[in-house]
Amino acid sequence: MTKKQDGNPYIIIFALWLLLFAASSQVMIISPILPRIAEQLSTSIEVLGNLVTVYAVMVGFFAIIMGPLSDKIGRRMILLIGTGSISFFLFLHGFVDTFWELLAVRALAGMAGGVLSGAAVAYVGDYFPYEKRGWANGWIMSGMAMGQILGIPIGTLMADLYGFRIPFLIFAGIMLLTFLLILAKVPQPNVELSADRVTFKGSLNKYLKLLKRSEVRAVAFAYVVMFLSISVFVVYLPTWLEDSFNVSGKAIASLFFVGGIANVITGPLAGKLSDHIGRKKIIIVSCLGLSVVMAITTLVITEFWISYIVFFFTMVLIAMRISPFQALSTQLIKSDNRGSLMSLLVAIGQVGYGIGGSIAGPFYVESGYMSNTLIGTLMILIMAYIVWRHVPEPELNTESGTKFADEE
Repeated sequence: MTKKQDGNPYIIIFALWLLLFAASSQVMIISPILPRIAEQLSTSIEVLGNLVTVYAVMVGFFAIIMGPLSDKIGRRMILLIGTGSISFFLFLHGFVDTFWELLAVRALAGMAGGVLSGAAVAYVGDYFPYEKRGWANGWIMSGMAMGQILGIPIGTLMADLYGFRIPFLIFAGIMLLTFLLILAKVPQPNVELSADRVTFKGSLNKYLKLLKRSEVRAVAFAYVVMFLSISVFVVYLPTWLEDSFNVSGKAIASLFFVGGIANVITGPLAGKLSDHIGRKKIIIVSCLGLSVVMAITTLVITEFWISYIVFFFTMVLIAMRISPFQALSTQLIKSDNRGSLMSLLVAIGQVGYGIGGSIAGPFYVESGYMSNTLIGTLMILIMAYIVWRHVPEPELNTESGTKFADEE
């Protein structure tokens, strides 16, 4: 039987929602303000994708380090360390004067992001029963959507008016508020923590042991291609739209606003629906739909207003996939290894995101944005196949609870 958990679940969801709002906004804001960064730091557009890569690499590295530690000291402490440090590093963005300084503070922010990576999802896995995790993850992930509705448009407008540094200062303040809310209202869940001593060798062995499981390897590879498809498609989309249709930053901000509406509507509904009909069906359908949208993007967007429709459906399909996939992933392993698993998946996913960010710029410059969309299409189809063939769907036993994938 599951122990009764302390704390108000609605306040907990709001705290994690606010965390996702600020954390995702400070990542997503890079894409729409790339032209502003290029102008204000006198940097070529081709190398700016490295701002995405360095953040992703640091997230991945520190996620690997923090996963076993979160299993040892608990998810609440990790959330406090992560939100406090990322707030400080985002504040440092306000003082950069060169591209290399910006690259350095993005790396620092990535360190803090690595501390947080997987922590919110693992916390949901610890606190909420499996049959409610789709609902909880759906609402929490809608914080990312609200970042698109409010955070990105407002941040983009602030960057246009006052410089690219201002959005990061805004998100630093919001993350500080999140830290205080977690400190006051978010308890440590009543779950078994790891009794193992946290060492480099022990952590490495723990990850290797996880990767010996075929379903973990399958989900890990799915994370790589999922994040790669997103980054290679999205990072240079605003730049392509500005170059092709001569639109302003305000127009790009409104595009993310529309995409955010699609995300905030779809996320909770997809999560709740997946609680009833299964995660895999939702994930596969969203991947197939997204592959079609990516493939036709440059063909159908002949005027800027069409991009609103395309981006709306892109965000619908991305939101359909995220919360069910995370809920499915949390059930592969019991609570004493869940933090390690989620950190491993996020770290591996960030490898994909970093690769996408690195190749997106050269492909965009050399072959045009269509090459970005075709790479994204291929990657998302690969993800659909992996989930279909190699990722198990846990079974729910109403008398004894949900069966974990690692239970024989």
